[in-house]
Formats: sequence, C-alpha cells, structure tokens
Amino acid sequence: MSDSIDTGKRRFLTAAASVVGGAGMVAVAIPFVSSIAPSAKAEAAGAPVQIDISQLEPGQLLTIEWRGKPVWIFRRTEEVLNTLTSLNDELRDPQSEQTQQPDYAQNETRSIRKDVMVMVGICTHLGCSPTYRPEIAPNDLGANWKGGFFCPCHGSRFDLAGRVYQGVPAPTNLEVPPYHFQGDNLVIVGEDAQGAA
Repeated sequence: MSDSIDTGKRRFLTAAASVVGGAGMVAVAIPFVSSIAPSAKAEAAGAPVQIDISQLEPGQLLTIEWRGKPVWIFRRTEEVLNTLTSLNDELRDPQSEQTQQPDYAQNETRSIRKDVMVMVGICTHLGCSPTYRPEIAPNDLGANWKGGFFCPCHGSRFDLAGRVYQGVPAPTNLEVPPYHFQGDNLVIVGEDAQGAA
C-alpha cells in the first residue's frame, strides 16, 4: 500500500462533489422560489398583473385577464386623441365625474398617459363584452361613428376612451382598473402607484 496522496484525484472528487451539491441546491431552490410567486388562481383573484407594452403598435388593442375580467390596453394614435374632444357633446359623462374612477381617469382620455388606455372590457349595462370597432362611419353604426366599442347585446356604445354615449342602455363609462406604469413599457394592472388595489 502506498502512503502517497493523489492530489489530482482529490481535486477532481472535490470539484465533482461541489457541482453535484450546487445542482442539488438549485433543484431545491426552484420550487421554493416559484412557491413565493402568486399562483394563477391568486392572480385571477386579484394579484397585480404585469404587461409589457413595448410591442403594442398605435391603433392596436391587447386583451389580458385580471380578476377573471378582460382588461383592454389600447395604444391610441394622435388622430384618435384629436377625435376625443369632438365627441364631448354626444357623451353622458365626458370627464368621468359621475362614476367612481381613479383620479387619473377623470379626464377626457381617462388615462395616466394620453396614448395608452387601460380599462375593463365589460359593458356597464348587463356585463356583456363590447367589441372593438375602430373603423370610421361603418354602415351599421352610422356616419357619426369615429371608432370605439360597441356592445352587441343591447347596443351600448363607448368611444376610444371608454366613455358612454347618451341614449344607450349602459348607465356609466367603462371601468378603469387601478394601474400604473413602471418605466415606459411596463403596465401593472391591479394596483395604483401607491400600491392600493
């Protein structure tokens, strides 16, 4: 039997044990870290949802789910923004003063940033989901239609800020959920800038 120590083998065994131990730690850490994140059920129940809007083109509508409801995120064009003020006389509540909305939704655009609209896509009449109708003056909606949302259930109409027209069954504007921006392209739906839901 030899009394000499093979340091090469010792280093190899130490390195191999370290790699296997590190892999074991990662295998244990992944389920632990993922258990901290809210589950899909918790997110549907109201946990804030993060949406990257960097790929959202002007005129494009994105639908996400929050609290089991569809939430629309729409990037408005300059043309749409210019149209909003021209509709005020046709709307029931153009400044969102009569409904309980976040303070940042009590204006003509009903938004924090004029170019990005965030609202719940459920009609305030009986809970149907309106359809996005961006076309100008289609035959079925008339010559005065400048784009917006039309509820096929009972004919309620909303402009591209979610403001309800006069003379339709829906009593109030579409709901604006609590939300805020983190940077230019990340929208957090489900809490405002102070963290309130």
